[in-house]
This record gives sequence, C-alpha cells and structure tokens, in this order.
Amino acid sequence: MDDGKWLAERFESHRAHLRAVAYRMLGSASEADDAVQEAWLRLSRADTTGVDNLGGWLTTTVARVCLDVLRSRSSRREEPLEARPDPVQDGADPEDAAVMADSVGLALLVVLDTLGPTERLAFVLHDLFAVPFDEIAPIVGRSPAAARQLASRARRRVQGASPASPAGLARRREVVAAFLDASRSGNLDALVALLDPDVVLRADQAAVRTGAEPEVAGAAAVAATFDGRARAARPVLVDGSPGAVWAVGGTPRVVIAFTIDDGVITGIELVADPDRIGAMELAPVDG
Repeated sequence: MDDGKWLAERFESHRAHLRAVAYRMLGSASEADDAVQEAWLRLSRADTTGVDNLGGWLTTTVARVCLDVLRSRSSRREEPLEARPDPVQDGADPEDAAVMADSVGLALLVVLDTLGPTERLAFVLHDLFAVPFDEIAPIVGRSPAAARQLASRARRRVQGASPASPAGLARRREVVAAFLDASRSGNLDALVALLDPDVVLRADQAAVRTGAEPEVAGAAAVAATFDGRARAARPVLVDGSPGAVWAVGGTPRVVIAFTIDDGVITGIELVADPDRIGAMELAPVDG
C-alpha cells in the first residue's frame, strides 16, 4: 500500500471523532466539515514521521482551525453572520446533521455560543472529549493552570444555564414570562432591562427566509426587534429550558430559545426549521 493511501485510511478512521469535536466547537455541520477537511490538508502536507499519536495530533489541528473560526466570528460580531449557517440545514446530508444536532442538544449549543473562543475550546476539549489541560494549553497559548480556569469558568456558565436546578428554572421562567409580557405590551424599557448589553439574537435559515435578520446584537437592537411583536407567542419548556413558541392551528412554527445568565437574557435563538422543531421536546407551561 502506498504511503498516501495508508495515510488517507488512517485519517478516515478518525474522521467521525474529528467531526464531532468540530461540531461542538462551531455548532455548524458545514463548518465542521470544512475544519475536518482543513485538518486533512494540513496532514497531507506535514511530516508526521515523528507523530506517535495521530488521533491526538489531528484533534489538536482541528481545534486550532476551529479556534481561528471562533475568533474570526468574535471580531466581526457587528456583521450578519451569513457565513455561519444553521447547524442542521447547512450540511450536505441534512439527516446526518440533524442527528448531530440532536446528540448535542439545542440548549447546550445555545449556551456554548455565549462563551468566548478560548473558553469554548477548553470546555469542549476537556469536559466533552477528556483532552488533558497540558494538551489544551498550547492551543490557547496559556499555561495548563490557565486553561483549567478557562474550562472552569465555562463550566459554571453551562451549569448555570442547566434546567437541573428548580430554583434556577423558576427564575428563568420568570425572566421569559416578563420578556414576553414586555414584548406584548410594547414596553421597550422593560425589554432592555431584561437583556444583557451584549445579548445576541440569531435566527436559523428557515426563520431568515420569513424575514428575520440572521443576527442582531446589543440590548437596544434586540429589544426593538421584539417590541410589540410577541403577542401570539406562548411560554413553553424547550428541551426542559424556558422558552416560547409561536404556533398556527396548534402546529409550532417558530421556537424561541433563551440563554439566561444571572437573571438577564444573554442569547436568543429563533428556530423555524420544521425538522429541528420536530426534534425538540416542547412542554406547555402556565403563563
């Protein structure tokens, strides 16, 4: 067997793992595929004769590619993220992408999207894929202790958004209910007060096709988007977390997922894709 074919076969044996890492890092099936492809290109150009752990080398390479993508997003947050497609619809294989999205969970993806690039990388690699901090540290350019702190800070935010705590769940339900009431009544000041100054509203491609903006950033802009426009939305639990749904004839058309930290809304996602909505567990609540 020639060296090129042998290397390609070894790479293919790691592809599923690399794609899983990239998807959790980026939340986009097509961007995950691009990151994996870039890892293959770098592997094909590299001298790997001294690489004892090819899987670790590839994981590190994919992580570096993903970190570059995340940093690029952060540097252009004021622009509509047309290059950041919906995690289900953007893949070449929608069924496969839907399985990936379901395995991660919408709630976790929304929370991960609120983390900084290095926090997200440290948390995903360590907590989800058990990569040691001494291997994460060189990727983020920090010491192992600093990498541990990044993951710890991210973990606290993820756990803080978890529906596991009854008190936390009740508080988040209150925030969502107050947000919907303020939207219905057109109380712009109340809406702004419920939003983090750096809140980001994102819409999937199906919602964009109905007229939603791909991304809106900042409390004032997000509040204006919802000002007086949620009269038909009703509170629900979205995969166990407080959210809202707009339904027609009993059929959910748009799901509104919220990320709430310390009593304020830090992220909102509009989901209108029927397949994604169908994969969600929507439970009605009073309000």
